[in-house]
Amino acid sequence: MDQKDTEMNEKGLASSTSGVVIQVREKKGPLRAAIPYMPFPVAVICLFLNTFVPGLGTFVSAFTVLCGARTDLPNRHMCCVFWLNIAAAFIQILTAVVMVGWIMSIFWGMDMVILAIFTGYRDQGIPQQL
Repeated sequence: MDQKDTEMNEKGLASSTSGVVIQVREKKGPLRAAIPYMPFPVAVICLFLNTFVPGLGTFVSAFTVLCGARTDLPNRHMCCVFWLNIAAAFIQILTAVVMVGWIMSIFWGMDMVILAIFTGYRDQGIPQQL
């Protein structure tokens, strides 16, 4: 190994002779982590509702938590997660007047669909490329 490879290894960067694996995890806030993992058709319906009536799909998704849908908040009680989703829907409705809530609502629906696809791949044992 030459001097450059030695310096790169000391800094934690990969060289041609050694492999360094870096893992990145997304840190989610409580509202984002409260989005439930729903079946794909339900997630698409929620996206459709969020697109045309901001907050309505998020409101519907809150009830899927009461029906047993998982979230990324395993340490919180389902009623707390339910109210977090209701709060997100309320924020989307209130800020829809200035377009922020409408855009947030669409992105929220897209996240629901992405989580549904991710869950479907994981449940079927298919390797995902997300």
